[in-house]
Amino acid sequence: MITTEKIEFGDFQTPLDLTRDIAAFLRDNGVTPDIIVEPTCGRGHFVRAAIAAFPHVKAVYGFDINPQHVDEAGNMVRNMAGHNSHFECRNFFQIDWATFFAGLGETILLIGNPPWVTNSALGAIGSLNLPEKTNFQGRNGFAAKTGKANFDISEWMLTRLVEALHRHSGCMAMLCKTATARKTLRHAWLNKLNIGRCSLHLIDAQRHFGASVDACLLILHTGMPESNTTACVYPDLSFDGKITTIGLAGKELVADMNEYSRMRDIDGIPYYTWRSGVKHDAVGIMELKRENGHFTNGIHEEYQLETTYLYPLLKSSDIANGRTTPTRYVLVTQRKPSDDTAEVKETAPKTWAYLTAHADALDKRRSIIYRKRPRFSVFGVGDYTFSPWKVAISGLYKNCRFVVVGEQQGKPIVLDDTCCFLPCSSEKEARFICELLNSDICQRFLRSLVFLDAKRPITIDILNRIDLKQVAGHVNRVMDAEKCLSAAARFQEQSIASVR
Repeated sequence: MITTEKIEFGDFQTPLDLTRDIAAFLRDNGVTPDIIVEPTCGRGHFVRAAIAAFPHVKAVYGFDINPQHVDEAGNMVRNMAGHNSHFECRNFFQIDWATFFAGLGETILLIGNPPWVTNSALGAIGSLNLPEKTNFQGRNGFAAKTGKANFDISEWMLTRLVEALHRHSGCMAMLCKTATARKTLRHAWLNKLNIGRCSLHLIDAQRHFGASVDACLLILHTGMPESNTTACVYPDLSFDGKITTIGLAGKELVADMNEYSRMRDIDGIPYYTWRSGVKHDAVGIMELKRENGHFTNGIHEEYQLETTYLYPLLKSSDIANGRTTPTRYVLVTQRKPSDDTAEVKETAPKTWAYLTAHADALDKRRSIIYRKRPRFSVFGVGDYTFSPWKVAISGLYKNCRFVVVGEQQGKPIVLDDTCCFLPCSSEKEARFICELLNSDICQRFLRSLVFLDAKRPITIDILNRIDLKQVAGHVNRVMDAEKCLSAAARFQEQSIASVR
């Protein structure tokens, strides 16, 4: 049984067989440490395997927040004669790792399996086993508020460890989610830390941990005079059968450096501004279906409502599967985030009564974006939301295809916040832009950027890298693109002016 205590303290022990395979893999590929350090040692499976693989190490250090685990790990290692061992009950977040590594002074193997839980998950159970709140990812205020600042605790840990170790000769070999490994590397590369010879080796997390996540062994070598900003990805604990080479292009990672290099010219000016759909955080209340002359919400309640604030809705699953005829509606209470929703009471009293009847649930929406905003607000709205035509893509699916979305019964179709879209003023414009985005050259470029194992593979940041004029050049449609893109610039200026 998985308890909140197990989640809080990351108490998921790595199987001994896996730790042995990892230690042997490191040994067989030239890792020769003087000192072994496991910063979250648990019951000591990793240090036990590492000592067996590297019997001539001078010292072994293990730290954990659980005193029983520390005693068990320490006793086990002390029974393996010939090693200077140090095991302490310490909170990872309270250790000065830079000072600790500086005091060791020899080649270090940093090995282990930090917790895979996110900071928001720990916050939800009231855990205090968290790092001090800092904007270590460098997110801006809006990104932090809308969820981009959520992170795996292991991401924070690995980032701090690399920062502390990078000036010393060493090797870091850590089990983590593949997304966490990539974020760790991106941080190290952007900050020009002294790392090199990086690789990701995929592991079967379902088999070893019963977890349906993409995970890997991240290996990086520290103390390198020349930093290398690429890392190869392999299917297992070997250097055979390379899957791809990831790397840093500008300030962002790309999924396939070789393919990206062939189409680097497409990485440029977006011309349009990509948008996210409407965010409301109350599916059961704000999304409804029309049945037999009334509207039914997600909790099976029936209501007679005005259609003033109801718009046809498409979600990520619809867009990904090419369904462009909506079967549901969404309540959009504002045209701009600053609009006073009290107007709903005057123009659509039935809708206001409906919102008031569900005020408790709507008022309890947890996201900080609703604070200090009018009651029953939504987010991600502007003139672009109500554009008559859109080119849309799902942010959640591995399908990178774009679709054209128009109107239904004279009303613009609205997308949910898991979709990304470009607002267009005409069907002709939308279909041309969609043709460019679905062209073979653009799809290849997009797939060179996208990490398909990510929770949200398609993001606005990625889409904004597509230079539509360059794409048009590849498919011999430059003149058509120039006409269309000049119109796009005018539309964007009008949209920006309207929301100031």
